[in-house]
Amino acid sequence: MRAAVIVFPGSNCDRDLAVAFEQAGFQVDMVWHKDAALPEGIDIVGVPGGFSYGDYLRCGAIAAQSPICKAVVAHTERGGYAVGICNGFQVLTETGILPGALLRNAGLKYICKTVGLKVATSDSVFTEGYNAGDVIGIPIAHHDGNYFADDTTLAALKDQDRIAFSYTENPNGSVGDIAGILSENRRVLGMMPHPERAADEGHGGTDGAALFRALSGVFESA
Repeated sequence: MRAAVIVFPGSNCDRDLAVAFEQAGFQVDMVWHKDAALPEGIDIVGVPGGFSYGDYLRCGAIAAQSPICKAVVAHTERGGYAVGICNGFQVLTETGILPGALLRNAGLKYICKTVGLKVATSDSVFTEGYNAGDVIGIPIAHHDGNYFADDTTLAALKDQDRIAFSYTENPNGSVGDIAGILSENRRVLGMMPHPERAADEGHGGTDGAALFRALSGVFESA
């Protein structure tokens, strides 16, 4: 099993994501933003959290124009798997891989704490390690995590069971308490909370580890 973790200038969760994948049994390739292609044989792409390009324009907007993101878009268009966490979620919306946008937090402040997440669906390779309705504790660390989408998009997300996680207590103003969503083919997940920061006993909680274990189970049996 092989995972690619994209590295942008300003990424600060790339190593954390790589370690979470490795602990679940993946071989990890770190891929620089200027590379024009993904390595051969990649099963899943991870777009990590952090501050790509310093968030100097709009979070994720500059990263979305990088050479490697064109390869990530092509990968997902072929039906490839990908996960974007925090800034990675912002990048996935800026590339158009996932719908909606991440706006500034409603309170206009950076938030860093562990929050309660409700598992909204277990019908995906990312969430099948949980039961729908489970409440897990996962850290957040963002200033622009307020998920927004128009009414048509929200209706589609709900009708197609594509809301992966929702906040038990909304920290940022996200519409519908949405914390994570799935693509139409359910092979791409974007989420603001950081499961890779809750994947080891040393983190003070391991509720995020089930996400990575579920992924390893999928690709081991493929």
